Amino acid sequence: MKTLIAIIILLIIHFQYRIWIGDGSLAQIDAYQLRLDDLKKQAEEKRERNEALYAEVLDLRKGQEAIEERARDELGMIKEDETFFHVLE
Repeated sequence: MKTLIAIIILLIIHFQYRIWIGDGSLAQIDAYQLRLDDLKKQAEEKRERNEALYAEVLDLRKGQEAIEERARDELGMIKEDETFFHVLE
């Protein structure tokens, strides 16, 4: 009977060790959950960025207006017969 009690106590100690300290412990599960939440947030940010880039690509494929807008904003280009005014404040 004493050996059975000793075996049960050893099993309880073993399982308590695994729950609190060992592989797959509660602290490790919490750390994994935090990492998973961070990765989900990063994935969502990248998904939103990809959607914006995809919309921009579609806009550029669609017509000349988007190309003209980019040329004006990024390269400072103007059309023929247009006059450029630079306003200083």
